[in-house]
Amino acid sequence: MNVTFETTPNPATMKFNFANKITDIASDFPNVEATEKSPLAAKIFGFPWVSAVYIGENFVTITKQDWVDWKVLAQPLSGLLAEHVTSGQPVMIELQKANDEGTNDSEIVKKMKRVLQNEIKPVVALDGGDIAFVKYENTKLYIKMLGSCVGCPSSEATLKQGIEVRIKEVFPEVTEVVSV
Repeated sequence: MNVTFETTPNPATMKFNFANKITDIASDFPNVEATEKSPLAAKIFGFPWVSAVYIGENFVTITKQDWVDWKVLAQPLSGLLAEHVTSGQPVMIELQKANDEGTNDSEIVKKMKRVLQNEIKPVVALDGGDIAFVKYENTKLYIKMLGSCVGCPSSEATLKQGIEVRIKEVFPEVTEVVSV
């Protein structure tokens, strides 16, 4: 299996791409304590320079500490990821389905989740990031930025000039999109 890597708008984060799907549910691992459900994330956190891991359906983004350079890390890490997946070791142990279909959601929330899932997430994923719906309250949509979006210098521009603009086009009643 060939795992390619590419830079993201966040200079501390590298995106590692797999040709095939490696998991059904994307997961954010902001620290080693959060890795209990992912042997792959736990393995990556075995390196002292790792500060965050995000596992998408067919990619992994890794955020590093400032004191180490991607020129030294990217190629060996690509090999480690390929070896882990091709050896049959699990990426995730227990997958929990997110409550994205929320049976108690209002119609507008259901529509917002669909727009986020079908239009915005795929674009953000191109740079190794993700977003999660948090809530819609008092004409404000609250989301959580994940993956390479966390700590990215351009994430505020992505939020305000990309996500918020599109959400307001589809939902004129929304006054602001807020990252929590």
